Amino acid sequence: MHRLLSALAVTSCLVAGFPAIISAQSLPGFTIFSGVKRENQLPFRLDFGGQASQWDRYRLRIPPKQLKLAAAQISVSYPDYYKGTFDTDKIEVRIKGKKVPLQEVVWNKENRAVEIYPQEPIPAGSRVEIVFSNVKNPGFGGTYYFNCQIQSPGDVPLLRYVGTWILSIS
Repeated sequence: MHRLLSALAVTSCLVAGFPAIISAQSLPGFTIFSGVKRENQLPFRLDFGGQASQWDRYRLRIPPKQLKLAAAQISVSYPDYYKGTFDTDKIEVRIKGKKVPLQEVVWNKENRAVEIYPQEPIPAGSRVEIVFSNVKNPGFGGTYYFNCQIQSPGDVPLLRYVGTWILSIS
């Protein structure tokens, strides 16, 4: 009986530890002094750890409450000191896990933005995930503010701010 209780205690500790390990890789964490209001910070995940000079996959998420208008275009801008590279052929948009057909993806290097044009506008209030695969992280670590803006269908052709992903590359 004593061995059974010991085995049960060890198993309970291991099982209880898995959610902590899994959620530790889910970003963002607690951010102090970012200059971005908490309600404007968007969730994301770096699948391969966000190591400098390594290949990675960025999962940039937009919660339903942040997408207040339909989106005919999504623009992801990044700072001038971000020296990573993107593979536009490996960029996807997903709504509730389902891939959305894209008309075009343009990496505007001069304006430091990736412009994504879905074939059909993304409905307001959708849970959106933008997946950048085959990303080469910058050679040096740092904190990078990726801003999300959208253009609504039939709207004045101005981009509207949705939020910011605060990515940390180490």
